[in-house]
Amino acid sequence: MTDQDYMALALKEAQKAFQADETPVGAVLVDTLSGKIVAKAHNQTEHGQDVTAHAEILALRKGLKKLSQKRLWDCDLYVTLEPCAMCAAAISFARIRRVVFGAFDAKGGAVESHIRFFESPACHFRPNVKSGVNNLECGQILKDFFKTKRAKNS
Repeated sequence: MTDQDYMALALKEAQKAFQADETPVGAVLVDTLSGKIVAKAHNQTEHGQDVTAHAEILALRKGLKKLSQKRLWDCDLYVTLEPCAMCAAAISFARIRRVVFGAFDAKGGAVESHIRFFESPACHFRPNVKSGVNNLECGQILKDFFKTKRAKNS
């Protein structure tokens, strides 16, 4: 499968979040040696009442548990939105080989848009990064979600 294929699966997770009235971000964790999906997740901060329940964090937790490992050296993480500082730090601590994201987050992105966590001296491990994969689709689901939220609040 290609990066675009895995991102399409992450978008399906984002759609689940949208349907659950959560910010539509999805993540897919892939074992690079086998190409198999280790974990899938979507944001659950609202209904889980957990500010740390971002798609990336949930996918990492599931992957670590499933693989019974402390680190995810041979895994790539696909996420529909540029990770925030919390998620970037978790990705670094988990030793993810590569992070691939779709839409840029002009407000809270911590990989390329703002603080560039992986380039910071505070970063323990620097994964390879690929950005902008399926960018239009990843950005559109967020635009649609917030447009719907604004319409409900009017």
